[in-house]
Amino acid sequence: MTALLEARHVTKIFGKGETTNVALDDFSMAIAGDTPAITAVVGESGSGKTTLARLLLGVISPTEGSVLYKGKDLRKLTSDESLGLLKVVQVIFQDPFEVYNPFYRVDHVLTTPIDYMHLAKTREEKYQLIEDALETVGLRPAETLGRYPHQLSGGQRQRIMIARALILKPRIILADEPVSMIDASLRATVLGSLQRLKDEFNISILYITHDLTTAYQIGDNIIVLYRGSVAEAGSVDQVVQAPKHPYTRLLVGSVPVPNPDHPWSAEAAAAFPDTKGGRESCKFVDRCPAAMKKCLQQRPPLYQTDPHRAVACFLYEQSPALNTEDMDSVFRAAAPVTSSPG
Repeated sequence: MTALLEARHVTKIFGKGETTNVALDDFSMAIAGDTPAITAVVGESGSGKTTLARLLLGVISPTEGSVLYKGKDLRKLTSDESLGLLKVVQVIFQDPFEVYNPFYRVDHVLTTPIDYMHLAKTREEKYQLIEDALETVGLRPAETLGRYPHQLSGGQRQRIMIARALILKPRIILADEPVSMIDASLRATVLGSLQRLKDEFNISILYITHDLTTAYQIGDNIIVLYRGSVAEAGSVDQVVQAPKHPYTRLLVGSVPVPNPDHPWSAEAAAAFPDTKGGRESCKFVDRCPAAMKKCLQQRPPLYQTDPHRAVACFLYEQSPALNTEDMDSVFRAAAPVTSSPG
């Protein structure tokens, strides 16, 4: 079956000559669209998370490889196919305030996609769509519509953007750090709205974040990126509860534990502190406590260590190697949908 949205051996390089930056390196993944799931993409700043989202949206083009929509390269889509992509794949950005024009009431961001996509014939139909979407994300239309962005909280503004995406009935939502600029007290509400989109509306979500805690909270699967490459991927339960890649262990170990008798633990110093991993070596070699000479000479493939996990580390070279395009085989199937829209 052809994937709805797919990245196939995608590499993105910014700059030229000695100033090049490999933001994403030989990355592959597919979103089928028929089985809804939340896949978290986790990594520190500069790991390639936002570059991945921009590539999947077609905002930028890959240096190598291709991004496909229904099996067709985004660069070759017709105008009608591009319009279909905009409807099927929606995005929720990190900063909910920057999306709004402060001179317009929040109604504007909701009516614009309806008008652009010709989703309603009358004003009554238009506002019925808007009210239904707002109520779905836990907002009261009477307390939301007619207000300016600065009159709403960050959580309210972000839930309006979720409602905006929902109006178009997409099959995929790319959520790029959607709760990083929201007060901790409001994050659960926004994350709950995303979870509901998957459970009730069969929408697959690519949840991009640096926050391992929220990734574990709502994710079915997880991809851990380090300097543009996949370090570990698979079921979020396995990867977070029992990480195998040294980088994933560092990430999990950096999460604060509310227990004064449980101090943070630091990994040992890297075996090759003066070496920076490149494209032909393990990129984590300069920080890895388990680094070997082999790690300087070769780039480790993804090894399938468990039915629902793959790890790019030579510590597991006794396990079968996977091609990057087969990474999806380790993802856990999402839980059955409990209900569907009427």
